Amino acid sequence: MKLLFDRIDEPGLNTLPVYEARGGYESLRKALAMPPEAVLNELEASGLRGRGGAGFAMGKKVSFLPKGAMDKYLVCNADESEPGTFKDRELMQKSPHMLIEGLIIASYAAGANRSFIYIRGEYVLQADMLDAALHEAREQGYVGENILASGHSLSLVVHRGAGAYICGEETGLLDSLEGKRGNPRLKPPFPANQGLYQGPTLINNVETLATVPTIMRMGGDQYAKLGVETSTGTKLVSVSGHVQRPGNYEIELGIPSREIIYGLAGGPPEGREVKCWFPGGSSSPVLTADELDVPYDFNSLAEVRSMLGSGAIIVVDDSTPILDVALKVAKFYRHESCGKCTPCREGTNWTVKMLERIDSGEATPMDLEIMASVQEHIMGNCLCVLGDAMAMPISSMIVKFREEFEAHMQAAQARARADLGVADAALTAADALSAEGAAAHA
Repeated sequence: MKLLFDRIDEPGLNTLPVYEARGGYESLRKALAMPPEAVLNELEASGLRGRGGAGFAMGKKVSFLPKGAMDKYLVCNADESEPGTFKDRELMQKSPHMLIEGLIIASYAAGANRSFIYIRGEYVLQADMLDAALHEAREQGYVGENILASGHSLSLVVHRGAGAYICGEETGLLDSLEGKRGNPRLKPPFPANQGLYQGPTLINNVETLATVPTIMRMGGDQYAKLGVETSTGTKLVSVSGHVQRPGNYEIELGIPSREIIYGLAGGPPEGREVKCWFPGGSSSPVLTADELDVPYDFNSLAEVRSMLGSGAIIVVDDSTPILDVALKVAKFYRHESCGKCTPCREGTNWTVKMLERIDSGEATPMDLEIMASVQEHIMGNCLCVLGDAMAMPISSMIVKFREEFEAHMQAAQARARADLGVADAALTAADALSAEGAAAHA
């Protein structure tokens, strides 16, 4: 079942004529012929959950916006900075009008009249293609004043970010949009009540909004028949790491994770086995090879203490030490921490230092206990989820690969002792030569 990726590689799909020839903007016409409340009902009936990471029901999120005649904002989060995630990039590059159409329909349902697509600065090609598609949509009357004589008006701007992971966090994104440094805000107030420019704001991911035209075309009830009851529809997954066919795949939610990793992505290289895998990007707690048959949906992954997240599956095979994986994760989040709150600023740095102590042979078994305790003190105590994004996978690695950490620690200590012995022997030999030389001189 392909919905978003149906003929996604068709030449010229990024242009308006080809997109319209495939039925593009028909969902918008259908939506504008309905009352906004009816469009919102279709979104709620679909059961669509946010595809950016949190998995919150989109229809319910829209309903949180206050009613009334005030400026309301719809912001598309196209920052996509989670390591292992590259699905939104393909959507924006190959079918930008799908995103724009979904955004217009969602703005109509939410009563929003101002909209922004916040795209990460590194996506230069994708931003250019969005700008070109937006120009075509404006020329055709799909964006602007009184869209298709419906009475609904929408201003839409593509805004390029400045390359910070923290701007993928919704309130950090809003600060960046306002021209400030991208720092997370204290909540409440929540963006639905006081977001961009202090106005009511709805924030959705690229894939979430790109799914809206399909829901309007199929109908919410029909869309809800796909997937499983608590995770309806299809999902784009980005598979990377030690697999033979990395890439983006569209799957129906609820299929066994093994079918994705081994069936679609070809599994690890010949002669290798899966050691662990991240089901939802680098911020998700790792799962082991014994958990490959877990259904790939929001609730099933939560039951095994992980999460679907952004749908980025990173596979690690048995050729890679778990310490290397942990260090890469911890160093990334230490670098990307904005430093605004103590648990994240200090906790990420402490974690990196402890992992480095294990690798250098300086650590003791107590360091593993301290590191696990540090993760517990980070989780749930930060202004945003960046600290948790490091603490959750590191904590899961300590629990599931403790024996490997201890073996690495012992091997590193043995190497350190051997190196010290060689150094001592060399120093003794040098002292002997020096004494012999002094005697001969005398």
